[in-house]
Amino acid sequence: MKPSACKHNKRIWLRLYKLKSVLFRMKSIKSIIFLIIVLFASLTVFFLNNDEDINKVCFDDNCFVVEVVDTPAEREQGLMFREQLDRNKGMLFIFENQGNYPFWMKNTLVPLDMIWIDIDGKIVDIKEADPCEADPCPIIYPQGNAKYVLEINKGLSAELGIKIGEIAESKFI
Repeated sequence: MKPSACKHNKRIWLRLYKLKSVLFRMKSIKSIIFLIIVLFASLTVFFLNNDEDINKVCFDDNCFVVEVVDTPAEREQGLMFREQLDRNKGMLFIFENQGNYPFWMKNTLVPLDMIWIDIDGKIVDIKEADPCEADPCPIIYPQGNAKYVLEINKGLSAELGIKIGEIAESKFI
């Protein structure tokens, strides 16, 4: 074999070795990128499903995912014209100050339990209410002052044993 052929083979082997090294690094980079993508996706799922981000009100083990209404316009609209309310869902009305807040069922299509809750989280009253067919609709007055009112499906308070004096837990209360 000629000396130039030997050098040529050596260069080819050197290039092949470098190519192999580059390919190995690329596999490592692809693996790292893949792991970063998997980690990012996992964290996204964790934070989207994190219970702390869900608006809920709980009474012992009975929790309701709530839509929070805290402006006058939102409170006025409430659950009007809604055709259904899922069993584990509700609407939490938040007022600026504790006071006596009566409700009515005008244009509300779903029978409800209204639960008035004071500033300390204690239930001060619970009333069952049916959709209003009269004009004007009767006004439903609570027995005490409240800062919050939770509306859930009618009969759930009794069914779940939720009673006056019980404490509600929520990040809002």
